[in-house]
Amino acid sequence: MEEDKQEIQFKPSTVAELKVARLHEMGAFLDAQTGSTSDDILLHKTQQTGPVKVGDVLKVFLYRDPKGRLTASMRVPKMKEGQIARLSVINVSKDGAFLDVGAERGVFMPYAGMRGKPQIGEVVWAKLYTDKSGRLAVTMVVEDEMRRASRPVENLKIGDMIHGAVYNYTDQGAFLFTDERFIAFADNKELATRPRVGEEVDARVTFIREDGRINVSLRPIKEQAISVDAEKIMKLLTARSGKMPYSDASSAEVIQDKFQISKAAFKRALGHLFRQGLIQQKDGWTYLL
Repeated sequence: MEEDKQEIQFKPSTVAELKVARLHEMGAFLDAQTGSTSDDILLHKTQQTGPVKVGDVLKVFLYRDPKGRLTASMRVPKMKEGQIARLSVINVSKDGAFLDVGAERGVFMPYAGMRGKPQIGEVVWAKLYTDKSGRLAVTMVVEDEMRRASRPVENLKIGDMIHGAVYNYTDQGAFLFTDERFIAFADNKELATRPRVGEEVDARVTFIREDGRINVSLRPIKEQAISVDAEKIMKLLTARSGKMPYSDASSAEVIQDKFQISKAAFKRALGHLFRQGLIQQKDGWTYLL
């Protein structure tokens, strides 16, 4: 009877265990537990990962189809709630992004859970959780989980190279999680460029800390850095018809803003170009010879 009908208690972006009520040529209908068969949830044949029969209790991921109807899939998230993993960004909107957790549909990451501005196709560290409405969601705010998942550094020495992915920035620099589950910190002055959050990088160990973490540099060693920095200067000079209003008298702030290197590195690169007879300076300007 109509008065016995209950509201559907299941929501999209959730995982539920539902009983197969009946089979249909389109697939199977799952009991929505409202007392009305009209509310039963379709598990389409294309969303079945194995044979099903009436009475089976299935673990399914619920989502809305293009017509807004609650639909089920046996492709559930491959990670558990509270776990962290490297996830692909599959869509971006003004409100957030959708990440691939292995389910039939991407799981929403609200804007507040973003680190930086993730773009479609990028892979980022993220955690699966249940939001206040009871729906599954993901977040890139994973600092606590990274600390728990990490382990103290071993078998490393200064100068060794490590590989990892950026998972957070602070005012001081970038934090990386390495392939060996080490946490590494790169000070701003050790960033030759600013990698995107989620980007994989190679870094050189510069200090091994007592707390089991490491400090690293993404800059090449000094001899290589001089060549790289000199190339930046030459590129700008060429683009400006052989002259630029920057010299070894320019402020450190201006140099950092224009070249993303320290004043000391800038002066070393200028000296390198001077010795090669490629540039000269006059009245605070640098000229290409």
